[in-house]
Amino acid sequence: MFRFETELRVFLHREPIDFRAGINSLVTLVEQSMQLDPLARAVYAFHNRRRNRVKLLLYDQSGFWLMLKRLEADHFAWPRRQQTVIELTTEQLHWLLEGIDIDAVRRHPKREYAHVS
Repeated sequence: MFRFETELRVFLHREPIDFRAGINSLVTLVEQSMQLDPLARAVYAFHNRRRNRVKLLLYDQSGFWLMLKRLEADHFAWPRRQQTVIELTTEQLHWLLEGIDIDAVRRHPKREYAHVS
């Protein structure tokens, strides 16, 4: 399995898309629907209505990458947040692609202390 760089930003499109869409259609969705720059150092993720397929769009300074993952029996646990655009870390994207429900994963809260004792 490939791994994305940790500094890469990840944006999910919340609503399902028509999976006949190619690079040009997805670039238009990123610009118009998501209000983001498709040429930025970011991965844009889309899913179909049954959530058994995911398309990833990425620009790498020389052209666009379009990656597709299709599940044979299950479906992806897409986050159930209300924003039109959901931002994740690359680690969370890897979890999503591996079948982990990232909304169910809870980390310990980050705490900041003024001193140790």
